[in-house]
Amino acid sequence: MSQIATTKMSSKGQIVIPEKIRESLNLRQGTEFVVLSNGDAVVLKPISPPSADEFSSLLKKSRAEAKKAGLKQSDLKKTIQEVRKSK
Repeated sequence: MSQIATTKMSSKGQIVIPEKIRESLNLRQGTEFVVLSNGDAVVLKPISPPSADEFSSLLKKSRAEAKKAGLKQSDLKKTIQEVRKSK
């Protein structure tokens, strides 16, 4: 359910997310956000690690795309070795 609240920006560009919204979204101190601008709107999206199921799905899609692109496991190992040598 959508909630509406108002807040103000400080002189340092900080805003406070109202308590009811923080509680409803389970936002805690240290929560990181992606900040997007869209026209005159600012969108804050909490960053959270994917669940095990989401991660599995992402991995499956990544493997399918790599296969479609003709990449092999050996290509990945070679690239990792090259990057490690360049550092």
